[in-house]
Amino acid sequence: MPELFKRTVVALALLAAGLGASLARAAELQVVTEELPPYNMTVDGKVTGMSTEVVQAVLARLKLQVPIQVMPWARAYDIAQHQANVLIYSIARTAQREKLFQWVGSIAPTRWYLYASAQNPISLRSLDDAKRYQIATVNQDVGEQYLASHGFSVGQALQSSTRYELDYQKLKRGHVDLWISNELNANYIVRQLGDDPARAITPALALPELGGGDGLYMAFSLGTPAATVERFRTALDALHQDGTYAAIARKWL
Repeated sequence: MPELFKRTVVALALLAAGLGASLARAAELQVVTEELPPYNMTVDGKVTGMSTEVVQAVLARLKLQVPIQVMPWARAYDIAQHQANVLIYSIARTAQREKLFQWVGSIAPTRWYLYASAQNPISLRSLDDAKRYQIATVNQDVGEQYLASHGFSVGQALQSSTRYELDYQKLKRGHVDLWISNELNANYIVRQLGDDPARAITPALALPELGGGDGLYMAFSLGTPAATVERFRTALDALHQDGTYAAIARKWL
């Protein structure tokens, strides 16, 4: 067999093996998220948003083609806790969650508030002041977990739902007094439902413990190999270094 032909065959075999391994890894990996506009959201049947673009850029850098599954947060959160090879985003990193996941890195800033209706403004001096009000939350999201950890109870002070849009509608109709949400999400939802955030909602209390420049993360389930987590960390770091992350952030922020 001519030497050039041998080399060609070997090269093609290595390429096929590499592609096969990449596809196998992609098949094993699950990526889960929720509807949290403008971070992650479905538009015209496609998943988009600031956080989504960051995750997609990481996957592209690693040459992985993995579909993103959008589902209610409580389901995504449960899958990421109990199955191997699951990547979840956009997830807030809190003390309560620290040991439940392997944290890849921050993908988006966020600022959280308790919002009141602008028609019925409420001024709170502390979180304890909010305990006499009804508050709209999303099941198992960081806002609900945060309030629950401070003595608020689901079904009493906390009125839990599956979507942030439902929470705003509860607030707008007077079914609750307050709504816990991050700023970008709240403003986006209010606009999508035909209202002006400046006229519809007003911050009643800032919650700096939940937000900041490192507010939302991508993280892996504990059953994911450490090597996989490290590959994703390296790819995310590269996005920050080459300006890709900054370009995505400018587009959305």
